[in-house]
Amino acid sequence: MTTSLFQTSIPAFAKSLTALSSILDKMAADASARKIAPEVLLATRLYPDMFPLWRQIQLATDFSNNATARIAGLEAPKFSNDEISLDQLKARLDTSIAFQKAVTAAQTEGADEKEFGIRFGAETKPMRGRDYIVHFALPSFYFHVTTAYAILRSCGVPIGKTDFIGPL
Repeated sequence: MTTSLFQTSIPAFAKSLTALSSILDKMAADASARKIAPEVLLATRLYPDMFPLWRQIQLATDFSNNATARIAGLEAPKFSNDEISLDQLKARLDTSIAFQKAVTAAQTEGADEKEFGIRFGAETKPMRGRDYIVHFALPSFYFHVTTAYAILRSCGVPIGKTDFIGPL
């Protein structure tokens, strides 16, 4: 039995974005308990040349939304990219989760072998749908979700692997 491109990606995007939203709730509760402004944590980076937490969340939603839109032949939700507060980021996550959940497997049929032009900096490279999802979109998405998680762990927010994975 083969796994469809839909099964490989879109439910995983929705699940991880939902887990990320829950992690932000835990961050807010922890910040309140420790009397830390959430904005301090949202502006934290793992290293000076890396993006802060708020940008990691923006990029996680961008990679998931753009990948889903591309393979489903839809337009991705548009954001102003000025969402840096907790409420704004939670709303962005909610919009992205709803978008993922609204797409059906039927909308992605045929995308496995369809060729897409993927921009890498100034270049556009051709990639088949399956290669795009497996070798670019999913790794990029998980990089930003993992980095967001790591930033909060490095700040002492009490989250663990089960928070990252979400409910099974």
